[in-house]
Amino acid sequence: MPLIVDAWMQHPTPRHSADPMFASLRRWTAGQGRPDVITPEHTIAALDQGGVDHAMAAAWSGPQGWLIDHEEVKAMADAYPGRIIGVAGADLFNPMAAVRELRRVVKDYNFKALRIVPWLWNLPPTDRRYYPLYAECVELGIPFCTQVGHTGPLRPSETGRPIPYLDEVALDFPELVIVAGHIGYPWTEEMIAVATKHENVYIDTSAYTVKRYPPELIRFMKSHGKHKVLFGTNYPMITPSRALDGLEGIGLDEETKELFLGGNAKKVFKL
Repeated sequence: MPLIVDAWMQHPTPRHSADPMFASLRRWTAGQGRPDVITPEHTIAALDQGGVDHAMAAAWSGPQGWLIDHEEVKAMADAYPGRIIGVAGADLFNPMAAVRELRRVVKDYNFKALRIVPWLWNLPPTDRRYYPLYAECVELGIPFCTQVGHTGPLRPSETGRPIPYLDEVALDFPELVIVAGHIGYPWTEEMIAVATKHENVYIDTSAYTVKRYPPELIRFMKSHGKHKVLFGTNYPMITPSRALDGLEGIGLDEETKELFLGGNAKKVFKL
């Protein structure tokens, strides 16, 4: 079996799961039998069912506070070493404190990336508050993970446009490795253009099942983009087994499939 890395997931806390902004996601997933409180055992069972070897579990910080904090991510990673890998969050309203905290969790907790969800802050990735964190990511040698495309939760979608925002960030920080989660739909062609233009920009497929991948993304994966696309789920919204259902039907060759499922993520996150 090929290595499988889930590039975007989270082990949610009750305060994360119950936040009103996720009402649309709860509506979409109502028929999936998801429990109100997701235990560590639920999460690991879902990873097992989908054959996931490593899962990049992120903290969530927003203007309302921490929905999943670094200590909660560390506790999950400590309970399942090597299986759950920590991804930091950041308080954009306190950028220097956020830089120091990012440095701490990467050096002390071995977190492997930073993820900021722009719609949570209603601040696009070109906002000045991000820039000290980009510089620190480069210094620490970790990727910056973010969301592109429309916003499923009940927040504005503008911050998810790949052009101009991610394009300009990649121009300002060519050394910064950027992983753009959620494909970029309905701006998928823009996201592919940005990933093609910039050596260090990647796409992950979180929040989409294989059966919902846009045709242009599949074409990209089969051609010059085979080293540029990472598998992700956005668990618990989508379980790994459900996210991967139909993979054999899209016609990837074995090399491309192995890169997509885990090879690209292993390189990007230095696993």
